[in-house]
Amino acid sequence: MAATVASSLQIMAARPCLSFSPGVVKAGAAILCSNPKTVLWPKLTNSCNISSLNPFRHGFRSSTVKFSKVVTKAMSESNENRPVSGLPIDLKGKRAFIAGVADDNGYGWAIAKSLAAAGAEILVGTWVPALNIFETSLRRGKFNESRLLPDGSLMEITKVYPLDAVFDNLDDVPEDIKTNKRYAGSSKWTVQEVAESVKQDFGSIDILVHSLANGPEVSKPLLETSRKGYLAALSASSYSYVSLLKHFLPLMNPGGSSISLTYIASERIIPGYGGGMSSAKAALESDTRVLAFEAGRKHKIRVNAISAGPLRSRAAKAIGFIDMMIEYSKANAPLQKELSADEVGNTAAFLASPLASAITGASHI
Repeated sequence: MAATVASSLQIMAARPCLSFSPGVVKAGAAILCSNPKTVLWPKLTNSCNISSLNPFRHGFRSSTVKFSKVVTKAMSESNENRPVSGLPIDLKGKRAFIAGVADDNGYGWAIAKSLAAAGAEILVGTWVPALNIFETSLRRGKFNESRLLPDGSLMEITKVYPLDAVFDNLDDVPEDIKTNKRYAGSSKWTVQEVAESVKQDFGSIDILVHSLANGPEVSKPLLETSRKGYLAALSASSYSYVSLLKHFLPLMNPGGSSISLTYIASERIIPGYGGGMSSAKAALESDTRVLAFEAGRKHKIRVNAISAGPLRSRAAKAIGFIDMMIEYSKANAPLQKELSADEVGNTAAFLASPLASAITGASHI
């Protein structure tokens, strides 16, 4: 999961979890432009201080990108009948709310699996327009293969809540969204309303995960980004985390943990990653440090971010050159391996566990 400066072309993509414009990926952590023509290898070379891309070019095939189903596998031991050695991750009796799960691919789902494998109860928040498809797929068993845990059982999601984290409360919702047919049949999906529903249903949680982002003008260079598009990216991708923690913090038990997903564009120039999204990720990481101080002092809650790498999710189809990015990362990363979603999930499980009881305010690369 670690990456050097040379491997700064890392991306994370997941299914939509927030409202968006056509052609824009709402990532579990980050989004890239869907037009590979806008990314020139000379620019990539210059931005990463790499003199040669020959090792990468040697291993990259320019054939049509093929996407295959990715089965994320949580690796945390959860079988109570097996002897445990070392320092196990034990989250039994803990409850997690994961904002930004809309299918069985992506980091949000992988984190849910790892937390479940460690014994945590799972609640998820799903972007309202994707809610019906997600719940139907769960009910019909389409996710059963990827729900499989190490002990042979299937991950159980106790409850799925409709959520649009762009809106703090009902007063923030414009009329065109209220009357949008994609929102018909759902209610209480603003951040404040979801937090109130979780409190009413379960009383408290121990783990809060922010796995969503959106940039309506992500395909535009920063110089061509409008004020509206720039602010929308920050609202959906960084302030949404502030809002979630603000409203869920009173529900969180002392000693709990909150985790968000960020991206290396917060500190490196990534050609093709526009629309203010790099600024949004930089804000998210800055907010992580401030929130860690405030939430730690007031509620004894730890706040961390995970900066992961490229993942072949379904939403990566919109990126257009996900295979290229993965090969680039493999060629330049220290471990020279393709990142799997369960590795990010297991990192989250560690950060949420008592083993990380003194770790807060950090972005983990």
